[in-house]
Amino acid sequence: MNAIAIDGPAASGKSTVGYRVGRRLGFVFFDTGVMYRAVAWAVLEQGINSADDEAVGRLAEQLRIEVDAPASDLSDGRQATILVGQADVTWEIRSTRVDSIVSVVAANARVRRELTRKQRGVGLAYGSGAAGKAGVVMVGRDVGTVLLPEAPLKIYLQAPLEERARRRLRELVERGREADFNKILEDMRVRDRTDSHRAVAPLRPAEDAVQIQTLGLTVEEVVEQILALTTARLGVTPSSPDE
Repeated sequence: MNAIAIDGPAASGKSTVGYRVGRRLGFVFFDTGVMYRAVAWAVLEQGINSADDEAVGRLAEQLRIEVDAPASDLSDGRQATILVGQADVTWEIRSTRVDSIVSVVAANARVRRELTRKQRGVGLAYGSGAAGKAGVVMVGRDVGTVLLPEAPLKIYLQAPLEERARRRLRELVERGREADFNKILEDMRVRDRTDSHRAVAPLRPAEDAVQIQTLGLTVEEVVEQILALTTARLGVTPSSPDE
């Protein structure tokens, strides 16, 4: 199986690194977190209480979420286009209001069961070559432990809480959004606690995961570390950065 599982807490660099690794390898990049964010966005849009497990679970089972490659005429920096029904919610799901409830939504056992089923199917199809792809890079919080425990390479990215909050602040400001560092920091602290202590699929490194501390490293330095591991574990040679 050609599959790389990348896990880690919020703003540890999973999506940025995973996307670049996928590009260099010719693998499909799939960010599982966007599906939980899409459900959280829909919960807010429909005025559902995020603590109402029954209503949120029912919504997740009914929601049509699509994760597609960006259209060639889009140049807003997106790694994928996220659709809920017909609505393009690619950037809306990255808002601070979604940040504030996504961990509660993700801890819902019914939501996790539904999305896990869909995500594991995607990972197995792309990772086995059945979908005509060279492999898959899947990122999230339970890829190595639940979604693809058979992945031959598992990575767990880490960074201190304050550094991750600064990264999220910078990301939002670059998109022209108003953001408050202290609120981001507190939301992220709560999210870390919720993700790590939820009853179903808590955030933790897989026993055989390679843990990488990203503080003080550039994105490319982290990417190169993972590509070297990919060559050693999977026997896959990446393309050069400028290809």
